[in-house]
Amino acid sequence: MLACRRRPVPHTPVWFMRQAGRSLPEYLRIREGVPMLDSCARPDMIVEITMQPVRRYAVDAAIFYSDIMVPLRAVGVDLDIKPGVGPVIADPIRDAAGMDVLRPLTPDDVPYVTEAVEGLVGELGSTPLIGFAGGPFTLASYLIEGGPSKNQERTKAMMYGEPELWARLMERLADLTIAFLKVQIAAGASAVQVFDSWVGAVAAQDYRESVLPHARRIFEKIEPLGVPRIHFGVGTGELLGLMGEAGADVVGVDWRVPLDEAVSRVEPGKALQGNLDPAVLFAPWEVVERRARDVLARGRTAEGHIFNLGHGVLPSMDPDVLARLADLVHEASAEDAH
Repeated sequence: MLACRRRPVPHTPVWFMRQAGRSLPEYLRIREGVPMLDSCARPDMIVEITMQPVRRYAVDAAIFYSDIMVPLRAVGVDLDIKPGVGPVIADPIRDAAGMDVLRPLTPDDVPYVTEAVEGLVGELGSTPLIGFAGGPFTLASYLIEGGPSKNQERTKAMMYGEPELWARLMERLADLTIAFLKVQIAAGASAVQVFDSWVGAVAAQDYRESVLPHARRIFEKIEPLGVPRIHFGVGTGELLGLMGEAGADVVGVDWRVPLDEAVSRVEPGKALQGNLDPAVLFAPWEVVERRARDVLARGRTAEGHIFNLGHGVLPSMDPDVLARLADLVHEASAEDAH
């Protein structure tokens, strides 16, 4: 957590987005026959799946095993995560009446989250647990489109053409994200990350007008709780400065923008997280090592740096390569620190 606060560290910390999950054979075994959202509602499975990568890799944090759809389902949205497709919404929200389903989330809606976080904090000891929630644009996109979308056309049509309806939807989704993060922090999470995966689809001016106020409110409401806040989106090179303005302590950078370039785009007073291209891990080891050392070198230009991939671990990734990468990051950055 020191790096999140831009304080000196003995070596660059490392964790991987989606480190728990599809790339691990032990995960595939425990998930066999259990639907995704069911696995996110069973404390025993959440604890075991969150712990699996911590046992395998020398990562500096555990990442809470959940899904951005969990709070939506908890308040009564009829949805499913279909293998090979992603989240599918039975009744997409296209008008004001559709928003009635989005009631406020209370801790009683997600008792399994509280139980799992408390269990994990006990098991992890000094290893921090990073809590997790979806960003409002991405949640809105799934709700409006009815599922994954390449062009976000219905989402953007509402944002452009019905700004008042859009603002009301974003307010409710921001409330949901705040409440979901608060449950995790109250149970003992050491930091939280907001994934706004699809927000890179938005132009900078539209982000400033239609997304930024809601992202800012999330980080403002979490600030008094005293845990570091991480903000990440994919394809957000043009938005990095605005994402910094939203108020998180750490801005996640995908693999498209070199970290030393990201430093000049993000306002001072922020740490950066990233940003090795996940696909590099399929290349020979000497390529992985060279690229990882390059990320570390560029990361030294930031006020604080957490080594990560530029997006999540891919399902077909070799866990042994990730283990080797975590060790390399520690060794190489400790050498450079001396």
